[in-house]
Amino acid sequence: MTETFTVVNSTLDMVDQLETIQRASFPNLSEAEIMTAAHYAAQIKRFPEGQLAILNEAGRAVACSTDFRTRVDFDHFEHRYIDAVDHNWLGNHDPQGDWLYGADIGVLPEYRRRGLATMLYRARHDLIRRLNLKGHVAGGMLKGYGQHKDKLSVEDYVAKVIAGELFDPTLSIQLKRGFTVHGIIQNYVDDPSCDGKAAFIVWYNPEYREA
Repeated sequence: MTETFTVVNSTLDMVDQLETIQRASFPNLSEAEIMTAAHYAAQIKRFPEGQLAILNEAGRAVACSTDFRTRVDFDHFEHRYIDAVDHNWLGNHDPQGDWLYGADIGVLPEYRRRGLATMLYRARHDLIRRLNLKGHVAGGMLKGYGQHKDKLSVEDYVAKVIAGELFDPTLSIQLKRGFTVHGIIQNYVDDPSCDGKAAFIVWYNPEYREA
C-alpha cells in the first residue's frame, strides 16, 4: 500500500524532528548555518503560516520548509543566505513584504523521491496566492556545481542546466516547477557541493492582484 502524507503548519512540538530533518538533508552545511530546534521555534512564533511540515501516517515529521515575507530589489540580489535568514532566526521577516522567500526545504533521505518536496512547493504557492504576494524567490543551491567547477564557470554551468545539457539536483527540479533564473549568487553558503554558489530563482504568482 502507498503511504499517505499530510502537509501541515509546523508546530512547537515538532522542533526536534525538524532539526533532525535539517541535519539529514544538509550534511555538508557548516554548524553555523544549520537550523536547530531553537531556530525552528523562533520561526514558528515569528511567521507561523510560512513554516510547513509533512507528516507520515504515524504523525512523524519527515519533510519541512522555512519561509518568510520580504521585499526584493532585483537589481541588487547578491546576498549571503545566513544574512537573509538572520542566522536562521528570521528577524528579517517583513509582515508587509510582497514576496515569499523560500529559505529552506528538507526531506529525510529515506523519504526522498516520493514527491514530498513538490507537496511543499505547492503549499508555498497556495500560501502566496492566499496572501496575494507577487511570487516566490529563493537561492537555489547549485548542488552539482562542485563536481564541475574546475571545468566550467558557474555561468556556463547554469546555462547548461537551463538548456537541459546538465542535471543539477536542485536547480533542474526547480526549473520544472516553474521557476526562472534571475541571476547567480556567488557567495551564498559555505558548502563545497555547490562551491558556495546558488541561482537566484523566481516564481511569479499568476493570480497576483495590484492593491
